[in-house]
Amino acid sequence: MSDILFTSTATAKNGRDGHVKSDDGIIDVDLVNPAGGKSDKKGSNPEQLFAAGYSACYDGALNHVASEKGKKISSETTADVHFMKDTSDGGFKIGATLHIKIEGVSQDEAQELAEAAHDFCPYSKATRGNIEVTLKPEAV
Repeated sequence: MSDILFTSTATAKNGRDGHVKSDDGIIDVDLVNPAGGKSDKKGSNPEQLFAAGYSACYDGALNHVASEKGKKISSETTADVHFMKDTSDGGFKIGATLHIKIEGVSQDEAQELAEAAHDFCPYSKATRGNIEVTLKPEAV
C-alpha cells in the first residue's frame, strides 16, 4: 500500500434505510432508498454522498491541473451519480456525469483541463474501468 496521508472513517448501519455517521460527527445523516419510493422519511443516500465527494475531489484536481499549466480559473463541478439497472447480472450499478463549468479559458482549453483533471483526480482513478463517467466541460 502507498504511504497513507490521512484516513476518513464513516460507519453505516442498516444499509440504504439506515444511518451513516463519520467518526468526527460532521456527517450524521439518515439514509433513505429513493429507488424504493415508499418512504416519506427525509435523508440522503449513498449516491448523493458519493456525488458530493466526487464533485469536490474532481474540482480540486481541476484547479490543481490548471495551476500547474499556469491557468487562472474559477470552476464549479456538479456530479450526477446515476443508480442504474445492470443488465449483465440483473443487479444494479452506478455511473456518473460531471458537469464542469470553467471560467477563464476557451472551450478547447476547458476540454483539455477537464480530461487532465480526470487523469489526476483520485476519485476518477478509483472509478476508471469500473463505472462509466461522462465529462461535460463548459467554458463560461
